[in-house]
Amino acid sequence: MNILHITNHLDVGGITSYVFTLASGLKKRGHNVYVASSGGELLGKFQAAGIIYIPIPIRTKKEISPGIIFSALKLSGIIRKYKIDIIHTHSRTTQVLGWFLHKLTRRARVFTCHGFFKRRILRSIFPCWGEGIIAISGQVKEHLIRDFKVPEKDIAVINNGIDIDRFKAAALKPKTLMKKSLGLSEGPVIGIIARLSDVKGHKYLITAMKEVLVEYPAAQLLMMGTGKMQEDLNGLAASLGISKSVFFIPEISDTVDALSAMDIFVMPSLQEGLGLALMEAMAAGLAVIGSNVGGIKTLIQDRQNGLLAKPADSEGLASAILNLLGDPSKREALGKQAQDFIQHNFSQDKMVMETEKEYLTCLNAKD
Repeated sequence: MNILHITNHLDVGGITSYVFTLASGLKKRGHNVYVASSGGELLGKFQAAGIIYIPIPIRTKKEISPGIIFSALKLSGIIRKYKIDIIHTHSRTTQVLGWFLHKLTRRARVFTCHGFFKRRILRSIFPCWGEGIIAISGQVKEHLIRDFKVPEKDIAVINNGIDIDRFKAAALKPKTLMKKSLGLSEGPVIGIIARLSDVKGHKYLITAMKEVLVEYPAAQLLMMGTGKMQEDLNGLAASLGISKSVFFIPEISDTVDALSAMDIFVMPSLQEGLGLALMEAMAAGLAVIGSNVGGIKTLIQDRQNGLLAKPADSEGLASAILNLLGDPSKREALGKQAQDFIQHNFSQDKMVMETEKEYLTCLNAKD
């Protein structure tokens, strides 16, 4: 098949990671894979994997944007030229672009819903779902059915996949050296990789850290990501008197390096479609803690391959962190179980083959 993925950018983030894992896996299976986006710091990674890049002006969050029209005009010719079979979109704006491209070229569309959407009037009157809809978890599927009345038969649940071998390498890197490379000391590192948004629950983790530092004063909190909450979170750490123990790093080209420096990974989200960063941490063999919400419950089986805490519960997070810091053998055992769980249930190969099957279903329905 000739497959075109469309995404807003190729910067560090969950959607970019998903698209790369899927696109590179499809390429390995013999498909011709193209990615159209506005570019980003991970563009070279895509090109090195043999994925053909098409630049378009789609770095926008607006559903009505000149960039969408310009992109549609450019891509419609490319779709015909390269005989694209499937158009696969990954955000609301690229979903709208996919609708225009379908009208112009009559090619089949697939849309991956990576999380939870707010109900807006434009989405109701101009849904643009496509011939195939992929939900990354059962919770996301329920959201689409409940909040947007999408027919259940139109939705395929295909969980994110992980390139296990790449993340296993995290455990092989010397932790002390990786901590030093990020400007950290040798003390234990509690980490999170997520955009700095209120829905990710960073403030509850920072508040929990205040209690953790009472028993483990050398502990450090590594918060990797960018977003609108940066100033507020800095202020919270300062008001608690723990700024020297909280480290904000905007981004890193390879999350394996960040995970290599961590001793415990925490995902305290208030809402989460599945949690790709959490999956990567589990694949890296880290002991993980997550809030008991959304797709996180799909990944973490409490006290078997990680620990669950109530959402918005700083005391619960602190208790879980202290539990793991005080028991290295438990950390190691939970990390091993987490890694095995991801390998058996969320592999790259499984995601690629299930997505390939969804493509064929859409093409057959179109015919």
